Amino acid sequence: MTYLIIRLATIGNVAMTVPVIASVSRRYPNDRFVIASKKDLGAMFASMPNVEFYEVDNHLDWKGVLDLWRRWRHEADMVIDLQSVLRTRVFGTLMKLSGRRVKRVRYGRIRKHLITVWGIGLKQLPTEFERYKDTFRRAGLETDDSFTALPKNITAAKRVKERFGDKEGRWIGLAPFAKSKSNMLPYHTTKEIIDRLSSDEHTRVFLFGAGEVECEMLRQWASVFPRTESVAGQLTLKEELELMRRLDVMICMDSANQHLSSLVGLRAISVWCATHPMIGFAGWKQNPQDIIQRHDLRCRPCTCHGTNHCRYANFACQQINAETIVKQI
Repeated sequence: MTYLIIRLATIGNVAMTVPVIASVSRRYPNDRFVIASKKDLGAMFASMPNVEFYEVDNHLDWKGVLDLWRRWRHEADMVIDLQSVLRTRVFGTLMKLSGRRVKRVRYGRIRKHLITVWGIGLKQLPTEFERYKDTFRRAGLETDDSFTALPKNITAAKRVKERFGDKEGRWIGLAPFAKSKSNMLPYHTTKEIIDRLSSDEHTRVFLFGAGEVECEMLRQWASVFPRTESVAGQLTLKEELELMRRLDVMICMDSANQHLSSLVGLRAISVWCATHPMIGFAGWKQNPQDIIQRHDLRCRPCTCHGTNHCRYANFACQQINAETIVKQI
């Protein structure tokens, strides 16, 4: 059978599908799995022999929906919709009319809304991994939790070694940015962390990020602190994953780098500000003790994915001192 799996955004959410898809593809080697997702994310699935990557536009406009339907209406036996938004639902309806089966992820949006907007009933919700596994199970595909890391990409690893040399001492990654302001530490806290780490002559710090503004900020920070290098915007995804594989630890926010670290078995110290791991976005097999957050704020979580405003205008959730994070390292 051919399964068309749709997961468009964001890079972190696509990364969270990898442990589940790796498990399914291994258990069903005679089936074909096609991942429809945004450009440049195919590197996460390249090592799976019966998994193909089909590039689609991130926003999947109505023309894109029709193009996707025309391409797969006769070839895909089943659609597994891990996005479940209006356009993917329309696409699923078209596929049903074409005689194909469709299974959609159950995100529990109402429950998340009650917690983040009204502060009602905060408790551990099913993780995104569990929601994905449930979707595959309803499609008749069993999964397991055996995934530990993607296999090493020899070519990318060689390029990384040529660029950064042999590893000596500690290599620490730091990904200080996130999509929303509420998910990031203040800049002065981040710079204090870099200062504390780079002052150790046996420690090398690598700064991760994406986007023009982030890349420029990280480049400036790297020029100020010793033994600090920005790799933002300079590596392919394959190379970035192989560099992460060589690190000792990654310091990150509730962001994509937490999930990319999980794909190579790297321990991630994740900092959660306005969001909360109980909503279900913690990294695959990451140690709960490596989650840093403020437990004394009754207003958390105030958002599911992040926001750029604070209802009290003080972003108290960001007030986590650098010492706490350095001590955890």
